[in-house]
Amino acid sequence: MSTRDDKAREPTAPCLDPLGDPYLRMRFAVPARPPTFLRRERLVRHLDQSLHTPLTMVNGAAGAGKTLLVADWAENLDRPVAWLDANAGRQGPGMFWAYLLEALRASGLPVSDEVGSPVEANRIDHQLLARLAADLSRRPFPAIVVLDEYDRVTASQTQEQLQFVLHHAGSGLRLVLVTRSEPLLPLHRYRMAGEITEIRDGELAFTPEEAAELLDLHGLSLLPPAVRAVVDRTRGWAAGLRLCALAAQESGDPEAYLQDFEADRSTVADFLLAEVLGRQSAVTQDLLMRVSVLDRFCPDLANALTGRTDAAPLLDGLRRENAFVEDLGHGWHRLHPLLGEILRARLRLRSPDLEPELHRRAAHWLRSSGSLTETLVHGAAAGDWEFTTRAFVEDLAIGRLFTGRGADDITELFSRMGPESSSPTTDLVRAARDLSRSDVDHGLAHLHHAEAGLAAEESEPATGRLSCALLETLAARLTGSPCEAEKAAEAAEELRQEVPAHLLDKHPELTALLLIHLGSTRLWAGRFEEARAALRTVADSAGGALTAPLREESLGHLALIDYLNGWLGRAERKALAAMTETARYGLATPSGSGIEQLVLAAVAADRNELTESQAYLDQAAHSGGALRDPVTLAGRSVATARLLLAKGEPAAAAAALDHPVPAVEVSPWARGQSALATAAVHLAEGRPDTAAKVLLDAPEDQQVCAVQAARAQLATGNARAAIDTLDGLRAKGPSGPAVTVGALLVRAQAAEDGGDRVTARGLVVQALTAARHERLRRPFLEAGPWMRRLLTAEPCQGLAAGWLTAGPPPRPGSHPQFLDPSPPLVVEELSGRESDVLQRLALMMSTEEIAAELFVSVNTVKTHLKSVYRKLAVNRRNDAVRRARELGLL
Repeated sequence: MSTRDDKAREPTAPCLDPLGDPYLRMRFAVPARPPTFLRRERLVRHLDQSLHTPLTMVNGAAGAGKTLLVADWAENLDRPVAWLDANAGRQGPGMFWAYLLEALRASGLPVSDEVGSPVEANRIDHQLLARLAADLSRRPFPAIVVLDEYDRVTASQTQEQLQFVLHHAGSGLRLVLVTRSEPLLPLHRYRMAGEITEIRDGELAFTPEEAAELLDLHGLSLLPPAVRAVVDRTRGWAAGLRLCALAAQESGDPEAYLQDFEADRSTVADFLLAEVLGRQSAVTQDLLMRVSVLDRFCPDLANALTGRTDAAPLLDGLRRENAFVEDLGHGWHRLHPLLGEILRARLRLRSPDLEPELHRRAAHWLRSSGSLTETLVHGAAAGDWEFTTRAFVEDLAIGRLFTGRGADDITELFSRMGPESSSPTTDLVRAARDLSRSDVDHGLAHLHHAEAGLAAEESEPATGRLSCALLETLAARLTGSPCEAEKAAEAAEELRQEVPAHLLDKHPELTALLLIHLGSTRLWAGRFEEARAALRTVADSAGGALTAPLREESLGHLALIDYLNGWLGRAERKALAAMTETARYGLATPSGSGIEQLVLAAVAADRNELTESQAYLDQAAHSGGALRDPVTLAGRSVATARLLLAKGEPAAAAAALDHPVPAVEVSPWARGQSALATAAVHLAEGRPDTAAKVLLDAPEDQQVCAVQAARAQLATGNARAAIDTLDGLRAKGPSGPAVTVGALLVRAQAAEDGGDRVTARGLVVQALTAARHERLRRPFLEAGPWMRRLLTAEPCQGLAAGWLTAGPPPRPGSHPQFLDPSPPLVVEELSGRESDVLQRLALMMSTEEIAAELFVSVNTVKTHLKSVYRKLAVNRRNDAVRRARELGLL
């Protein structure tokens, strides 16, 4: 018989198990919590739901805090809980049920004597289970049973029996399973019926706030960024956090220890090796060690590293067991960071020559699967630079060195390539790297080697030659060689026909880069309309974050064209749009030349907004752009000189212009702008004859230079020549407001000097009308005393009030007070989080204090600060607070 006769039994429960041994009472004891245990209310509230569902599963990895969580919950309930360490189930079904019945009795929830007890360890009478289920179903309150370490129960027979009792006990049983793996129960049925409470690994992970409390219980008080770093590294794993905290207590610098501890040389390694790796077969251990070199892996990739074909079932088993193999979805997995660190250390210790080979296998597999970024990472780790650079070039990805979120990472990756690696593609990548730093000499030397090598290859793909054409165009831009740029662009257009269309679609940045380099050289050559056509194509293109820096740069160049044509408002709008283009995608550092800040600096100087002009110049100097092409260098000199002139520092302005821009061809507009600023210096210092001579060499098609020449001629007393010069402008077509206003004021001064006050006033009215919309102030401020007289009378007085002058003069004959311009509007409205950061900035809080109060990382605060500075057109904290107060933001 499988049960003792109920009538012959004593009313007291048996004290021996089916093997005749005393029951091990520790299997019924609720585990004690250590003094540093942290009660997490969010999990306790979730566990409370188990009182209303038949089945509860707390499923997590070793050391996830499952047992202590449930133990704390059970101890604080206002009703008895039967606790059983399910290890008893390993000795057979009879032993499992005997211990379960004893757990009920030990907790004060005895079952009826009619149920009986098992007498054999390896079998159980089904009638006993039916009597047990019936007994439980008649209870007025459900019996709460916790089975800890339920993953130890592997016999399908025992699990089927448990399902039978749970189903037929109805509302009389609340079963809580604490397990590392999913039990062999029909969980889908319970989920469909809403009759299961589940707490899984992700929910068991400590949040940064909980981790901070736990560390505090260990006597460790850390700033939020340090806590977040530990949580990121441990993935919130409870045992990892506790072990780290205990080790940090013994160190002299706990914060430094938690930041830099070596996982493979800590108690964390001992735990993972014993509790996770030690429970796996030799084949599974080998698999885990080999995939530890990967950030993520799928079964086929794992098989490529092991040389076997069994990765799929092994990984599936590890995932089900919560063996620190995380499921990323779509068949991909990754190791827990700490386990990965430990396994890599063991791999290097046991098989130091195997790691490069594993990276090589991974690179080749990933190359065939189309994952370029990971191919490059593993190819570089293997030290196989010829394979890595060939994959990079054949994928037509050379443009990724210049744009997109991954540009810095790719540049850093290839920076590890030593000089011993020599092939056409390694030379091509070196050329791109050097040219991206504006190192033309070395870049061209590598490029010519690459071109010669590619030409010698019989089956060289067009992607390599197209990449060379791109770099030739960039080199032409950097050296100011418009003709060479056109040749390279023509060659690129022909090669595009030979490249697979899917590669061109995959890499829109290559076409955009070609057009930007071509547009920049055309701009340098003064062919504005041709430049505008190329640049506008990029500015209007789609492409998301990948081409956002290129759209930014194209808009900046378009803004410069508008500025040079005298359209300040248009230039400003395009430049501001350029500044916000990369910010929309969270790209903190522009990768271009920073030309848009230079345009805004020049516009602000023309508007006499000198603080803003200086701020934009400072931004341009620290924009992070590595490209130093002639357009940018000339733009920087011109903007700096215009600001210094506006400040009344002509000598400094002359010094700023005394730096010739190195270029193969001289730019007509750059020469004209230099002559313009130089002439302005001479005019400011009272040398109109010299100014007029300087402007004789200015390009004839530069309308703004003609206006300045007329002004110089007028200053020498040659009014007729000045008017003739201005009359010649009409034949050159329409011009922007900056040119128009300047010409009108020269004519007005000529009329005023000739005694024709009426004509002079009318011309000033036209100039004020045209300048008001653009907020163009410098021409009026530089005009001299005669302008002040005209501004005291209507209609000039009314047209100037509020933007050029402070208002009507207090009495007749007094001079107008030129307005100190108010700060410009915010470039873009601040986000809610940026406003939060700004408010705390005004309270003189440090970056770390702001991060702690907002529960974000220091890097996140720094990113918000950069955005705030950009939107307020400032570079320092105090300036940001001052500007925000001026604008009513504080």
